[in-house]
Amino acid sequence: MRIAVFSDSHDHIAHLRQAVLRANREGAELLIHCGDLISPFMLPYLEQFNGPVHAIYGNNAGDRHLIAGRCAASAGSITHHGDRGTLVAASWRIAIEHYPKWARSLAASGDFDLICCGHSHVFQAEWLGRCLLLNPGELLGKDAPPTFALLDTVDGSVRQISVGEQLQLDD
Repeated sequence: MRIAVFSDSHDHIAHLRQAVLRANREGAELLIHCGDLISPFMLPYLEQFNGPVHAIYGNNAGDRHLIAGRCAASAGSITHHGDRGTLVAASWRIAIEHYPKWARSLAASGDFDLICCGHSHVFQAEWLGRCLLLNPGELLGKDAPPTFALLDTVDGSVRQISVGEQLQLDD
């Protein structure tokens, strides 16, 4: 199974849309968003993914009530777990946590095979014993080019996939 892992899209529609389209082309069967999606208007772009989506809030949660309601009304295509979540896919026990510090603690617990996190906007794929700690970097593209991670659960390999150019902001 291929799992696409996104984080920190921060309302950048174009980068999220490009990432979803690319994940579909890469054959991803599951999408995890590790937080900071922010606005409910981003959800229709996640719904364009060809499989189930699992998401959490992050520290920039936006309108929690509206996000939760729209995810619940998505006919099961988006499962919103709140502040953190767990699931099982392809026999991998997975946790979703926005903050890298807490993700590292979860990885050390031995209870999971994969911990997905975000917040730092920095790509990281690190094996801690039998657990993969995976931060896909940022989709926003403020501090670095927008990226997501693609995990192959068969061999445990991870690819960082770029979906655009870093934003050029006036100083």
